[in-house]
Amino acid sequence: QVQLVESGGGLMQTGGSLRLSCRASGLTFSNYAMAWLRQAPGKERDIVASINWSGATYYAESVKGRFTISRDNAKNTVYLQMNSLKPEDTAVSYCRASTVGASSPYWGQGTQVTVSS
Repeated sequence: QVQLVESGGGLMQTGGSLRLSCRASGLTFSNYAMAWLRQAPGKERDIVASINWSGATYYAESVKGRFTISRDNAKNTVYLQMNSLKPEDTAVSYCRASTVGASSPYWGQGTQVTVSS
């Protein structure tokens, strides 16, 4: 059974840092592109960053220069280092695993990130 478990969310002041982790099980991790998405109250779920099997990365314009996505295939884990946090970063952050061989991606349960003024 495929499972994605996020951790590392919490409350942080503006300008602070948090590191999110997502550990996957039940899949061949190296064959999956991994991504972090977030959803603020009343908003759609938007992609924040992604990293494919070769290490190529993508970042939303709003987080470029502040966030870094990385993966450790030996640990089946993807990370999101979030620096210089802003109140606008407040959202539920979700981990996603996708591959062309599946009809739909796998999702974690989400972890709350709250940034106070």
